[in-house]
Amino acid sequence: MFKVTPNPPDSDPVSPYASIDTRKLHEAADRALDHYLKPPTPPDLNRNPSTLFHVAPGADNESLLVHACESLASASVMLSDFAGLLDTPYRNTLLGIQQVVMLGELAVNRVLDNLDPPA
Repeated sequence: MFKVTPNPPDSDPVSPYASIDTRKLHEAADRALDHYLKPPTPPDLNRNPSTLFHVAPGADNESLLVHACESLASASVMLSDFAGLLDTPYRNTLLGIQQVVMLGELAVNRVLDNLDPPA
């Protein structure tokens, strides 16, 4: 049996959406996304940074680098010791962190080696 298919109805070839400004459409989409996905930022209420721990303004670069190197060396030793107490998956994680700390220590040591002593 043969079924006759009708021709599609005649329609206006111009889309009703062709006249919308795409820039305005993007701005509206951005506003909608920001409304739903961006958390509101609380107003800054005259925050004063804590002065409990701070670096002395007159500290020279060499002293700061030496202190950073000693802190990184201490952190590396603590991570290495702690990793020895753990089982395999956690040990590997701590040893990875220890390696990153050790690489930072090596970088600071290189800066100290390249630093010219003050005259």
